Amino acid sequence: MNQISASAIGAADDFVAVSVFPKHEDHAVLRSIFRSSDRPLCPGSSWALKACTTLDEALLILKKGGIPLVLCECDLQPGSWKELLSAMEALPDPPYLIVTSRHADDRLWAEALNLGAYDVLPAPFDAAEVMRTLSVAWLRWNDREKPQASRLAKSAA
Repeated sequence: MNQISASAIGAADDFVAVSVFPKHEDHAVLRSIFRSSDRPLCPGSSWALKACTTLDEALLILKKGGIPLVLCECDLQPGSWKELLSAMEALPDPPYLIVTSRHADDRLWAEALNLGAYDVLPAPFDAAEVMRTLSVAWLRWNDREKPQASRLAKSAA
């Protein structure tokens, strides 16, 4: 398994997600879930959340690299999850985007998945569903072939 850069996330953490929500209450709910939930797919791992209230703030963190997952509110103002997804595609090792919405319907799910988001989580958050979704996404992100590593291997051959 590839290791997440300790300099990007802090030496004590195995997993860091970025949350992009305009309301501080949403960040607090996710932090509470991170602290209190069992992590059956990633036992013994330490999880942390970097809270951002704007797209620009999130992109500054993401450009440093090493972040596997981003949770983003569907209805950001200014900006949107689509703008964040587009900007993340330019990163050398883009994280998976999980869109959240209080109005998560089939239309949003179809649009998000077709545009390249990893998943959609309905709000208010169910702790078990959040942890299951994030655990599986983290495992998939961590096990995938990294774009930069693939380019380096091809150039060395």
